[in-house]
Amino acid sequence: MSAEPCKNTAQHSRPAEPVLVINTGSSTIKYQLLEVTGAEGKRLASGLLDRIGDPGSRLVHRAVGHDDLVDEKPVADHEAGFRAVLSAFERTGMPAQLSAVGHRVVHGGVRFDGPVLVHDDVLATIRELTPLAPLHNPANALGIEVTRRLYPDLPQVAVFDTAFHRTMPARAYRYALPRELADRYGIRRFGFHGTSHQYVSRRAAEHLGRPLEELALITLHLGNGASAAAVAGGRCIDTSMGLTPLAGLVMGTRSGDVDPAVVFHLHREAGLGFDEIETLLTKQSGLVGLAGAGDVREIRARIAAGDTDAAEALDIFCYRVRGYVGAYAAALGRVDAIVFTAGIGENDPAIRAAVCEGLAGYGVVLDAERNTAAVAGARAVSVDDARVPVLVVPTDEELEIARQTLAVASG
Repeated sequence: MSAEPCKNTAQHSRPAEPVLVINTGSSTIKYQLLEVTGAEGKRLASGLLDRIGDPGSRLVHRAVGHDDLVDEKPVADHEAGFRAVLSAFERTGMPAQLSAVGHRVVHGGVRFDGPVLVHDDVLATIRELTPLAPLHNPANALGIEVTRRLYPDLPQVAVFDTAFHRTMPARAYRYALPRELADRYGIRRFGFHGTSHQYVSRRAAEHLGRPLEELALITLHLGNGASAAAVAGGRCIDTSMGLTPLAGLVMGTRSGDVDPAVVFHLHREAGLGFDEIETLLTKQSGLVGLAGAGDVREIRARIAAGDTDAAEALDIFCYRVRGYVGAYAAALGRVDAIVFTAGIGENDPAIRAAVCEGLAGYGVVLDAERNTAAVAGARAVSVDDARVPVLVVPTDEELEIARQTLAVASG
């Protein structure tokens, strides 16, 4: 079993230094061990521990040169979970030494506009931001707290999903609400998937052979969660998600953009409480609400069986993405490339074609053969003479977190 190569993101190099990247959820621990050389790297190990606190806890650990390790012993809490992960590393003989631990943190609010070395005040602030990300920040903070105890001598770095979007100007991030009220409660557009948009922007520039600082890009992170970003010179100037990840594109279970008055209407006319409405919009809407399924593969199977609701769901999904492409083309003033990434963006040529349909007048012309070819890595799927190249760039958020972690930890 050979090490899985990560994508190159720079030409310079430095001695390889393993970084442990951790994404802690309310009942899960996802992790990867990455040997980083400058801006390049290779994956040494990865794993997922799920159902923490449940009798059905299960850890699947994959390491280079070893068979998969599966541990189904019950794990009572996150500290026990991290100890199980450490045991898995010991049983596979790695890592001998770590340089740092990088943590994915969903919400950095207005406090954090880049990765930071964790100290007590940083951890306290991450917890204070819980109202902005109640399902994520508490778990992210817990992961940091436990690993600080387990690795007291290692630098711990927090990398925020929102940080890349902090370069948005006020015209993009400010809602038309009373200023004093919005400022007091931190109500503004933050955006998410920042490490993905940042990573694929840089990779797109490399593929095009042009400096990122010269490019105007539209990046489309399309998966169960989906977002678009307008990136000018490597800096985000607008993105589709807002105060929370609920806004913007249609997603697997999230509604995306709706008239705010829908909330009042459901409360008054349907008698739904605000908690019920929040659950409806975040977990029961999007593709699930429109088609009865959130997985595009299942939706396509339903379409093949004649399900018109499923067909309409994908049409709505693609139409919403295409609308943001048009909006961001106007915001940027020109477009040097459109970049598809994430599970749907990387793997569904039909959705890429549907999103780009009707955009030939704007210089967007796909090559049907390239678009459907099973090719790995960053690639163009547009015709050679397209005025606006269309790229597919596989994302690697963990490598981006590892790179940023190492940069902070090494000063």
